[in-house]
Amino acid sequence: MDSATSEAAVEAAARTPLGATADNGLKIVVVGGFGVGKTTLVRSVSEIRPLNTEETMTQAGEHIDDISEVRGKTATTVAFDFGRITLDARNVLYLFGAPGQERFWFLWDRLFSGTLGAVVLVDTRRIDDSWYAIDRLEHHGTPFIVACNDFGGPTYAPSRIRDALDLDPQVPLVDCDARSRASGKQVLITLVEHVRNTYAPQASLREQELTR
Repeated sequence: MDSATSEAAVEAAARTPLGATADNGLKIVVVGGFGVGKTTLVRSVSEIRPLNTEETMTQAGEHIDDISEVRGKTATTVAFDFGRITLDARNVLYLFGAPGQERFWFLWDRLFSGTLGAVVLVDTRRIDDSWYAIDRLEHHGTPFIVACNDFGGPTYAPSRIRDALDLDPQVPLVDCDARSRASGKQVLITLVEHVRNTYAPQASLREQELTR
């Protein structure tokens, strides 16, 4: 069996139906600017065939969506992407990729409802496109991390990116390649750990109050 066949077999085995014992769904949102790789990230890490709401970009939208920095992009998300990862026998992550264009931003607040945490995917060549996502997540009080997707451009020191995004020191900042399943999974692990660290002090305080 050659390596390509082996990889295909492993991938097929990983994309299994949801177990009957799973009863706790945890919602994660992947958000960011237009063309930063949100659909690609959801597609690369999902254990099921992801639901994509991509439509072909046409000339009718060329004056609405700025594609000057994403010349190779031919399709765009018009609702949301959906994928799933099983954590254990009883817990699964549900992944929602938000559309990036400004005309679809009205959907974001609905997607953030009930969200455990979020990944803000960033293209460092167009860092200003990330401002709105960070602003809305902070407004909702949703824990999030920032992941810089590798588009082969110049690299910047983490401190410079933090300054450009005005990130709180507690917000994790990581590099990633949205095309890589391993890289995408590490992004989600970082987010889950950040969420746990964010809520752990609150849970400890509640336990102390209950034992008084």
